[in-house]
Amino acid sequence: MKVISLFSGAGGLDLGLVQSGHTIVWANDNDIDACETYRNNIGNHIICNDIESINLNTIPDADVIVGGFPCQGFSMANKSRSIDDERNKLYKYFVKVVSTKKPKYFLAENVRGILSLEKGEAIKAIVNDFEKIGYIVQYQLFNMANYGVPQTRQRVIIAGTRKDVNNTFTFPQPTHTKDDWINIAEALSGIPEPSGENDTIPNHIYSKYKITNRNFTGHRRTDPQKPSPTILARGNGKGGVCAIQHPNNHRRMSVRESSIIQTFPLSFVFSGKMNSMYRQVGNAVPVLFAKHLGIQLMECEQ
Repeated sequence: MKVISLFSGAGGLDLGLVQSGHTIVWANDNDIDACETYRNNIGNHIICNDIESINLNTIPDADVIVGGFPCQGFSMANKSRSIDDERNKLYKYFVKVVSTKKPKYFLAENVRGILSLEKGEAIKAIVNDFEKIGYIVQYQLFNMANYGVPQTRQRVIIAGTRKDVNNTFTFPQPTHTKDDWINIAEALSGIPEPSGENDTIPNHIYSKYKITNRNFTGHRRTDPQKPSPTILARGNGKGGVCAIQHPNNHRRMSVRESSIIQTFPLSFVFSGKMNSMYRQVGNAVPVLFAKHLGIQLMECEQ
């Protein structure tokens, strides 16, 4: 199917959809480095601009609209989160694009905090917004480790099917259980220590941020026999550094190692400064999970 991608970032979600057979016809993000990464790895169809300034008439028609609208206002780490948070309003533009283009399906990704925001009233309001423009809406919390991703990342997918479409989108079934989750040591086996700026493995550089074990997010020892903790976007001092440790617990994981945990292929090269690359990786939807979503979309067309 033809796909429009909003808040695309470096393109983890889009790459997974491409791998499952779909075509991204238009994409958008306002992060210059992420757009360069996307352009170099996925295609020139990404528009680098604020979504509010884009004329919706310039966006092509498509079968599907996808996007992970900015989630900082919804994050469990944001103690003051509220449905009125200015950062949450960008989802309204997602609704506006869906309402204007009327795709058969839409998929929106967000953090699990969206489910508890305003004691559950926020997700009800979001669902209601989509129902009012003609969609059957469902949502579910997923643990990426249950889908072959070596990471216990939990994210919410909100899925919509236009009411006149016969085949309703169904969520993918887990491919793994806790008994056979892929652990971080297994995922990074065969990846040697970084050797410097001229390393033959692309983006195999890491922050010299001193790791600490203070038993809170991004500051815990990594258990090599378990999936990685959630790869986070924070890492440049904005909100504090969250440095996920290598399974040997001797340093922070490199950008490349973090991207492997996010199931990006080794051939996918990130652009920008190191902090920007860490942020792009942390903001992405794991490629493998996105591929599972794409396969489910393919089933809708059978």
